[in-house]
Amino acid sequence: MIPAQRQKYNQQFTEEKYQNFLNQLQSGYSEIPFRVAETPIFVPKSLKEKLVAAGEEIINLIKQPNFKALTQKAIPSDWNVPNENGQPHFLTFDFGICRNQAGELSPMLIEMQGFPSLYGFQHHLGKTFKSSFDIDDSVNYFLNSFTEETYIKLLKEVIIGQHEPEEVALMDVDAPNQKTAIDFFVTKKMLGIKILALEEIKKAGNQLFYEENGRKVQLKRIYNRLIFDEVANNTEIFKNSFDPREELDVEWVTHPNWFYRISKFTMPFLKSEFVPETRFLNEIEKLPADLENYVLKPLFSFAGMGVIIDVSEEDITDIKDPENWILQRKVNYEAAVQSPDGGVKAEIRMMYLWPDGGEPQLCINLARLSRGKMIGVRYNADFDWVGGTVGFMEK
Repeated sequence: MIPAQRQKYNQQFTEEKYQNFLNQLQSGYSEIPFRVAETPIFVPKSLKEKLVAAGEEIINLIKQPNFKALTQKAIPSDWNVPNENGQPHFLTFDFGICRNQAGELSPMLIEMQGFPSLYGFQHHLGKTFKSSFDIDDSVNYFLNSFTEETYIKLLKEVIIGQHEPEEVALMDVDAPNQKTAIDFFVTKKMLGIKILALEEIKKAGNQLFYEENGRKVQLKRIYNRLIFDEVANNTEIFKNSFDPREELDVEWVTHPNWFYRISKFTMPFLKSEFVPETRFLNEIEKLPADLENYVLKPLFSFAGMGVIIDVSEEDITDIKDPENWILQRKVNYEAAVQSPDGGVKAEIRMMYLWPDGGEPQLCINLARLSRGKMIGVRYNADFDWVGGTVGFMEK
């Protein structure tokens, strides 16, 4: 998207360099189980400014005094966790790169989450791209003048807070074997916190503990990577550990309720040039005549599961819980990234950290490249120049 940067990168690219880059990226870690793209995205200043503006519009909604009232129905009654705090610690906004009516590259919001993303791995990825390929200092994968030092300092403030690193753990069901486990291990190396599977955490009274070298260590803060949707049909797993829905003497980073509040549920409340028309299905009195230009999405799913791309009236009639679905105008991605054999579609995730008592700060980004029908690793298994990557943005 920055022609000079793209031309320079493509000219120097070789398969050998790419393999050396992957080897360096995985050095000291196990093999990455998802596809890392051959290239970063070079984002021009004009598009960066639109991405920043789009994010600010969303944050303005989240900071409204009535935001919790607006989104109370987003939290499933079975998964409402007590002691919710006043703000999320993480915000991630996914934008498809499109062309607007003026013919300019412009972002369109695809999804949003008040939940952590690959905050450790994306720094590692950007740093490895820079050291493996000739990427100059006119572009950066950090935003807002963040550096490695200031970024890690803020990440520590958000995740560890006032505690000792051993009192904080990154938690998931089977954390070391998750597909994104490399992010967990990079984060552990950066911050010194524990990585714990759910069953490694035990409850005594309303406090949580884990064992290390024969001693019990109280867990005071959980960097939560557990998505409840993944365990909704298997709540038996809590019996060997603890149930997050109980009253517990522990701090959440971020509190699980924010996963639901800031999600597809929030999108119908946004009116912006950067947000596709989105409505709750149960509030639509008359279906659009051009249903082929819309996509149907379940509110409570993740990683693109359950999405109906080619919508028919029959699909809509068959839905028994329309209050849990949204109808959204399709986003037409522009094949804006030039690979050696044609254009590739791109999506950019803008990633914020929100420290306790502070303001949300845009720090870093994640990007995905796609040639498939949908963005996402599972839809691009048979292509090259696709997969997870990072944006280097013009300063």
